Amino acid sequence: MNLLEYMSVGENEKPLDRIVTDGGFCSIFRTIGCIGDSLSSGEFESKKPDGTKAYHDFYEYSWGQFIARSAGCKVHNFSKGGMTAKVYMEEFADANGFFGRDKLCQAYIIAFGVNDLLGRKMEVGSVADICKDDYTKNAQTFAGYYAQIIQKLKLLQPRAKFFLVSMPREREDTYQKRKECRDLLQSFTEFFDRTYLIDLFEYAPVYDDAFKEKYFLGHMTPTGYVLTARMIESYIDYIIRKNPKEFSQVGLIGTDLYFERE
Repeated sequence: MNLLEYMSVGENEKPLDRIVTDGGFCSIFRTIGCIGDSLSSGEFESKKPDGTKAYHDFYEYSWGQFIARSAGCKVHNFSKGGMTAKVYMEEFADANGFFGRDKLCQAYIIAFGVNDLLGRKMEVGSVADICKDDYTKNAQTFAGYYAQIIQKLKLLQPRAKFFLVSMPREREDTYQKRKECRDLLQSFTEFFDRTYLIDLFEYAPVYDDAFKEKYFLGHMTPTGYVLTARMIESYIDYIIRKNPKEFSQVGLIGTDLYFERE
């Protein structure tokens, strides 16, 4: 076995050049929380006899649960169709006990933006909207509410790792908002420690008509959710291979144990 070749992250390797199907190093996390909207919930669309659409969260088909099965870890779906960062923090998370001690995870994957920025057209905001000392005083922007989630969880699970998922590129008329979202999340990785960007805007396939013909029926098809799982777990594998020392104590997250190198 050539260990250097296995672990190497060469200068030219991009995050999704190596696709894993067994979780890769994403499997070092034994508990993962997936926070998001319909695309984090395995949502399918159906049509009623009168032609109107209906929406159904099939969590077992979510990309989070496909990661759970491939990586062998426990994944919580802290998500729901139509969810926004604002609603999540103002009512949804507390109403469902998602901040309970029994729900704390070693890692969190957060995927918001579609409903917040494209649906409700909330102001994107910036890290200037974050109050470091009291997250309840954050500005009422996408940035402010999104940061509240991270800040609240950091108080409860200080050493948890956070992976922030940017929206992939799609229609030309949504390009700018999607880019603004990605740029905001990139700034979050510099503002918060233990926080990383899963940049689907830059590295995922463009979700154009040809892509959607294969992987969408309004929302994603089962194969679309599997593909998303592979991209996310492969991206996390890449991040860990690139920064092995930053993940060396993942097994101690949630305990009062530490190790210091001599």
